[in-house]
Amino acid sequence: MDNKFIVSARKYRPQNFNTVVGQSHITTTLKNAIKNNQLAHAFLFCGPRGVGKTTCARILAKTINCLNQTPEGEACNTCSSCVSFDAGASMNIHELDAASNNSVDDIRSLVEQVRFAPQAGKYKVYIVDEVHMLSASAFNAFLKTLEEPPPYAIFILATTEKHKILPTILSRCQIFDFKRITTNDTVEHLEEIIGKEGIKADKASLQVIAQKSEGCMRDALSILDKIVSFTSGEVNYQNTLEHLNILDHDYYFKLLDALIAQDMAGAILLYDEINRKGFEGDMVLNGFAEFIRNILVCKDARAIHLLDVVEGMQEKYRSVAASVSAGYLVSALNILNEAEVNFKMARNKRLHVEMVLIKLNFLQQAIELSTQDGNVVKKKRVDGPIAINYRTVSPVQIITPSNTVVTPSGKLYVEEKKPVAEPQKALEPVSKPHQPEELQQTLPTATTPLQPMTQVGDTASMVGGGKKNILDALRNKYGDRYTIEAVKDPIPVTLDSIQPHWEHFISKLKEEGKISQANAFATCTIEIIDDATFIVRVDSTLQQKFIEQEKTVILDYLQRHHHNKFIVFNFVVNEGEREIVEKPLNSKERFEKMANQYPLLRTLRDNLKMDIDY
Repeated sequence: MDNKFIVSARKYRPQNFNTVVGQSHITTTLKNAIKNNQLAHAFLFCGPRGVGKTTCARILAKTINCLNQTPEGEACNTCSSCVSFDAGASMNIHELDAASNNSVDDIRSLVEQVRFAPQAGKYKVYIVDEVHMLSASAFNAFLKTLEEPPPYAIFILATTEKHKILPTILSRCQIFDFKRITTNDTVEHLEEIIGKEGIKADKASLQVIAQKSEGCMRDALSILDKIVSFTSGEVNYQNTLEHLNILDHDYYFKLLDALIAQDMAGAILLYDEINRKGFEGDMVLNGFAEFIRNILVCKDARAIHLLDVVEGMQEKYRSVAASVSAGYLVSALNILNEAEVNFKMARNKRLHVEMVLIKLNFLQQAIELSTQDGNVVKKKRVDGPIAINYRTVSPVQIITPSNTVVTPSGKLYVEEKKPVAEPQKALEPVSKPHQPEELQQTLPTATTPLQPMTQVGDTASMVGGGKKNILDALRNKYGDRYTIEAVKDPIPVTLDSIQPHWEHFISKLKEEGKISQANAFATCTIEIIDDATFIVRVDSTLQQKFIEQEKTVILDYLQRHHHNKFIVFNFVVNEGEREIVEKPLNSKERFEKMANQYPLLRTLRDNLKMDIDY
């Protein structure tokens, strides 16, 4: 074999700006700058891999040194400068790979070369590829030359990671952002190449290659070379899927049909078939999520241009999208995305994917629609509180004659009795907002004139001039349904009132086996502040923590026995009894302590004239 094989990425590398694919916004700007003689002294080309950064840098270097430029600002490719450039013998272009030459010495040697003017041509072009790999010191050594180079020197920096470059470098360059090449542009370029090479390939296979390359033309050409070698020059859709290890979209259509029909066995069996073909679970999750995304995009005609599938499949996607609800698609996409994130942490990968399929199988049932009052509503779980409608009920009031003198002096507490014979007709307390109908019938209506409600004392106050007080009146009227008694007055907090309950609580702690807490309660002292506040004085923070563990219980215990919900207490740690934590010794202090205990250590250090590293 006399002819040496050259990969397509090198063989069909663009030689002028017009042949660069998918970067018209950059090539047009550069051509206009060349025609108008407005070239900057430093350029920064940044963007993803394989989109033409280095290619554009070489075309720019060749074009500005061309002896016979075209009116459009292109190189002629026939003059001596262009011919030597194409042959790789031009002395006016210098390429430096910053990934392997990133030291200060490499940049200094480059700066030394800049001093020499070109022997032929107008400009000397220095292309520094992967410039983000330069060290910080190398960047600093490059700053002055990059800011004020000789008039014949032009620097073109190329990088895939613009954020790693120092701001001082960015401010000295004209920045050009390269974008990913679209699928349509990639397919058109591949069709042009297979036409020149005489390769048989259908458009569907080229679309799959373009999608797999993810906007990188170099990757697309490399994939094409591999598939051509794999298929002996005939590229079709099936062998492209087989070579690229891509799951056919027909499997996803079948899987979606099984899940919509809630055929769990069919879905799991289909996944088993996919798994036996050698496709890993994460690939299935990723591919199915992308498939669901495409179905969701087809739901709206305005977003149909976002559908990224092979030609001829758009109509099938539209028909399936019309039969699946958007709620199901959004929920399924959320489940698949979460499963893909957690896939690496799962120990049983197969079971992880099968659990996702089971969730998707019952997802339709979870969000199915039901009819209520003739309207279509969605069943959903309620996680938060629901507002309850209450019926407005007039308050219980006692109507007294106008000439009756009423002296309020007591409090009432009304407790509902729960009948044993008919529990279903039991009434709630009057204080609750919703009352049974039986009680409402006994209450005054809204049209009945009401007098102000008053409270009377237990013995002194009279109603209507009789000997009955309000307690007796309420007992006569509601005695068969309520237990009516006076609210007990709160007992003031004193040392005598607390001490018996405190000791009883200590005995309860001992019975429960909480010896440490019981000892903490027994050794503390109590100081009364007012009728509802007292102080617990402890000797250490540890004792305070033991009491705090039971603080809620002892407070509830004291509040119930004192009929007062406002009883509280605070802690005070005795200053003289605080725990003393010894400060750890440093190395020097430990040596001095040991030397004081063993004087021979100090003698040994002095005799050997040792300097101890503290």
